[in-house]
Amino acid sequence: MKQIVSRATVLIFIILVSFLSCKSKAQEKTETETSKETSISQKEEITSLFDEVALITRLKELSSDRYEGRKTGEKGNALARTFIINEFKKLNVLPIKDSFEQSFNFSHKNKEYPHAGINVLGKIAGTVHPDKYIVVSAHYDHLGIINDKIYNGADDNASGVAALVSFAEYFKKNPPKHTVILAAFDAEELGLAGAKYFVENMPIAKDDIVLNINMDMISRNINNELYVVGARYNDILKSVLKDFKNPTDIKLSQGHDGSDGKDDWTKASDHGPFHNIDIPFLYFGEEDHPDYHRHTDEFKGVMPVFYTKVVKLIISVFAEVDATLSKSR
Repeated sequence: MKQIVSRATVLIFIILVSFLSCKSKAQEKTETETSKETSISQKEEITSLFDEVALITRLKELSSDRYEGRKTGEKGNALARTFIINEFKKLNVLPIKDSFEQSFNFSHKNKEYPHAGINVLGKIAGTVHPDKYIVVSAHYDHLGIINDKIYNGADDNASGVAALVSFAEYFKKNPPKHTVILAAFDAEELGLAGAKYFVENMPIAKDDIVLNINMDMISRNINNELYVVGARYNDILKSVLKDFKNPTDIKLSQGHDGSDGKDDWTKASDHGPFHNIDIPFLYFGEEDHPDYHRHTDEFKGVMPVFYTKVVKLIISVFAEVDATLSKSR
């Protein structure tokens, strides 16, 4: 009887050990699968911010010969403007007033420019602070045709405009907390004329604009580096960038802001007029390259992988700033 009990005990012990082992492996497998699913989910969250193929397609389109360098007042510029407005409409972007277009006259080199400039302005309503605004901007004009050569401006600044449209795409699934004005400024190459006109003739009160995010030349850099300028002048922005968890492998550097001996970009593009009237800004751009302001600034020089990551990075910074500013109110 003792022997029978002993064998039964051993058998029960073996079965119990086997069961616990199987349970442990099953639990380990479940935890591993959960971890993988979480990792996949996080990657999907990063990669699904916008249509990456459409981003590249839009940049290629805007920098094609068809747009003849997009010079202010010329046919190619009007075609680019129509393209942007049509993309906005597809993505449910609304005009600020009755029209997407904001026309303006301006002087260049001490003479009245012979053509009117036309900014393209759309808006996405904020979910928490609809009466406070973040202006996300990029200039769509370039240099046109010089000595029979088309200056297509793929990096400068078809890259910024295509990213602007991707912002609109992102907002379809991720509405902002503040109302966003998507501004495709004209005549940047002629003294920041479009941005200057906007800040001097804003369709909303100046105090209701809490931030400008400006993008100009963001599609190529051999050092895998992007600069962000502007946090130096604002403690909240400084804090956001300090704590920011970069979802890409792009090196996000601060500088070119008058603090490091490098070219000062504080007023180098359309964010300058905002800074001049004390509206906080973040400007995203890369170091100049050999094709800067040359007819060789073509689509073939764009670095698609770098560019796509940069747009993800900028949108991610926007999301952090939008949330932080919302909490601070």
